[in-house]
Amino acid sequence: MAESKAPVITVDGPGGSGKGTITQMLARRLGWHLLDSGALYRLTALAAERQGVSLEDEPSLVNVAASLDVAFEPTPPGEPAKVLMAGVDVTADIRTETCGDNASKVAVMQPVRDALLQRQRDFQKPPGLVADGRDMGTVVFPDAPVKIFLTASAEERAQRRYSQLKDAGVDVNIDALLEEIRVRDERDMNRAAAPLKPADDAQVIDSTGLSIEEVLVRVMAAAGQA
Repeated sequence: MAESKAPVITVDGPGGSGKGTITQMLARRLGWHLLDSGALYRLTALAAERQGVSLEDEPSLVNVAASLDVAFEPTPPGEPAKVLMAGVDVTADIRTETCGDNASKVAVMQPVRDALLQRQRDFQKPPGLVADGRDMGTVVFPDAPVKIFLTASAEERAQRRYSQLKDAGVDVNIDALLEEIRVRDERDMNRAAAPLKPADDAQVIDSTGLSIEEVLVRVMAAAGQA
């Protein structure tokens, strides 16, 4: 269990719920460190692909996860955190739908999760940490004083992702995106290792139909109750 060396706010939820944007805004507002835990699984999947490691080779995936050289750098508001792997900017590489799907497959393997667990807890440093993920409040930081579970309908999350990809010049089909999201949700919620669910003491916030500013207000209010 993580030492109480610095306060932690966990923000869990499915992909597309807005937690990536919210955690960055919250970390900047508080002046705290940021952990994008989902990036670690994406980085493991990307590193495995680049090293020629099969996603079915669990022992080799554990080695890949254990040897990841990763750092997060702050970016201007509205942009994803910059992710560096071995000093190389791979922010765009890990945000593809393929990498996200592969990361979800990697994340069901308990030995891989174990290899990344201590690395995630090492991000807990003063003055505090805002941790973005899917099991931050249930597994990684169970003693966090503030736990948020941010969600949104599958349809809204698909529309958000569609808009992002279209703005980036990517040709994408929204029906295919919606199906991918539903399949990923089903797999994540029913996996044996740390299934996607709110912690018992988490505050659930549904961002469907809300602007990012409205969501931030609700999250800040929740954080202020700690």
